[in-house]
Amino acid sequence: MDTLDNHNMVHKLASTDRDIILIGTAHVSPQSTALVMQVIQDERPDTVCVELCESRYQTILQKNRWQQTDIIKVIKEKKAFLLLSNLLLTAFQKRIAAKLGVKPGEEMIKAIEMGQAQGAHIQLADRDIRITLSRAWRRMKWWDKLKILFQLIFSLGDIKEIDEKDIEAMKKQDVLQSLLADVGDKLPVLRDILIDERDQYLAHRINTAPGKKIVAVVGAGHIPGIKAYWQSNCDLQVLEEIPPKAQIGTVFKYLIPVAIIALIIYGFFHGGKDAGTDMIKWWIGVNAFLAGIGAIIALAHPFTILSSMLAAPLTSLNPMIAAGWVSGLVEAFLRKPKVIDFERLQEDITSMQGFWRNKITRILLVVVFTNLGSAVGTFVAFPLMAKVLS
Repeated sequence: MDTLDNHNMVHKLASTDRDIILIGTAHVSPQSTALVMQVIQDERPDTVCVELCESRYQTILQKNRWQQTDIIKVIKEKKAFLLLSNLLLTAFQKRIAAKLGVKPGEEMIKAIEMGQAQGAHIQLADRDIRITLSRAWRRMKWWDKLKILFQLIFSLGDIKEIDEKDIEAMKKQDVLQSLLADVGDKLPVLRDILIDERDQYLAHRINTAPGKKIVAVVGAGHIPGIKAYWQSNCDLQVLEEIPPKAQIGTVFKYLIPVAIIALIIYGFFHGGKDAGTDMIKWWIGVNAFLAGIGAIIALAHPFTILSSMLAAPLTSLNPMIAAGWVSGLVEAFLRKPKVIDFERLQEDITSMQGFWRNKITRILLVVVFTNLGSAVGTFVAFPLMAKVLS
């Protein structure tokens, strides 16, 4: 595997009968874009591989794709957090790119444009971002999910001035890795899914791309991993599977409501009517209060806040329904997104103020924060109810 340039950003991968050239880029670097254009122009490859999945590629092609989003369907299919995470990741990259005066992922766009102009086949080499996020979500514990959520949201804060040193550091990391670096260091499973699995996926897709000469454009953070997995056999079907929910999580989802109901019944039998009634009051009050706080944090409509408070004590006892889904649907009905919300979405997600102002992202925030408040309410209410008996 010989290095082709002095900056160690262009590499030739081992192959018996083909030329495979790998370009490592920083997704927010103008120099990376120029390098990609120069290599494709000089090499005139049969295939250009890019670190994009189909959904991200379609987002590039269809500037108004967000206008086709069915927010009601997103909530009903329980994909609010995935969409919110995707938007937060997009916002992170867009804001860094704005600091440098470039388009996020411009080197990928130019690679596609130049490849198509030369009649090259375009190979989308990355795994679908939704699969990556879903696999990570299923493998994390609830406390880790909470930390991820807040790190994503806090990433909307002001990004410091970026200099050449910062850009060089970004070249050593994937965008997901850069954003989630603090959490990723403490969560090996997160690194495994966000980086290592994608390295395997990218290596396989590049290695099996058609043509005698192939140019592959990937984030520089993936270069070591792609080299490491270059000669390995990879089962894409395994890497694309969404793991089933952990059985222990399913058990707890049903066990907690049973335990709450059993505790209340026990309270009536052994503590009397007053004790049982007080336990019910604690359950309703704590759940309603914290779910309402979650909706308030999301700046929900007053009726949405009320719906979250009414729903939480009941949905917490029903494993099939979440308070956030109820409040999210109510918010969508009361503040139905308009065309202008979809048109402004790409701009609004670049700031915390815009994220809370846009009706689409606000609905997603309502779902997430109401669910969070309701979940916390369940764990806070249980010991308070038990204390009544003592």
